[in-house]
This record gives sequence, structure tokens and C-alpha cells, in this order.
Amino acid sequence: MDVNDLYENLKVDVQRYARSVAKHAYEADDLVQDAFIKAMKEPQLAQWPLHKQKAWFFRVIKNRLIDITRREKRLLPWDDDLDATLLSVPNLDMETTEWLGRLPQSQSDIVFKRYWLGMSSQEIGDQLGLPAATIRYKLQAAIKKLRTYWEEDMK
Repeated sequence: MDVNDLYENLKVDVQRYARSVAKHAYEADDLVQDAFIKAMKEPQLAQWPLHKQKAWFFRVIKNRLIDITRREKRLLPWDDDLDATLLSVPNLDMETTEWLGRLPQSQSDIVFKRYWLGMSSQEIGDQLGLPAATIRYKLQAAIKKLRTYWEEDMK
């Protein structure tokens, strides 16, 4: 099995996932393209079971989207009226990423989709097949854990 076979077997699922996390169709297409380019550099990927291949592609797409979002944030013009609390916390993005990494994957994904991608709880629920109320509950639990991590690190 080579990358062409991977593409034929996974293109629908990978494109659907990319379109669900990206804000625009062209951005989703770029994410899919980047993922398959990276797959060409991973020859062992073709030997994995199908579910692991999908998980690998989904993770690559998510990580690439995070990279793009971070780059866009850095390219924004400087605002002199920045919130003082943000200025008082050094390395906020790095710490936030670290704290998100400590959350269970399901909670991390919900926080990512809500606050980085700006999706509503209804949109996230539709995507995950869960009621919006469940998404809000899980989001609150994740925020509570993140607040605990923040308090631990500030001591």
C-alpha cells in the first residue's frame, strides 16, 4: 500500500474532518494536502490498521491547524490597549498549550474547537454526536481543570 492507496481509502474521512475543523473550504483543502505530503514521508503508515491511519491523519490536521492559527496570531498588528492581565502572565500561549495537553483528549478537543476555532456548543455537539448541553458540561469541567492547573503554576 502506498500514499495513493491511502488517499483513495481515507480521502472522504480526512476531507470531512478537515472541513469540520477549518473555517473555510480552501483552508481545509490545504490541511488535507499538507497531511498527505507528510504521509509521503512516513512509509510505515501504510502498514498500520485503518483506524490508526485515520487517527494519525486527524492528529496531523489538527496540529497543522494549531500551527497556522498561532502564526496568524503573531502576524496581527500590535494593539496598545492589550489587557493588563494578559501582559502580567509570561509565556501564556506556551502554558496554555501545556495545560491543554494535560487534559483528556476529548476535553482538549472541545476547548480547542470552542476557543481556538470559535465553534458553538451546538456545532461541536453536532460534530461529535452529543447534545449541546453535554458539550457545555464537558467544557465547564475542562475549564475548571485548566483553572486548577493555572493556580498550581502561579504558586
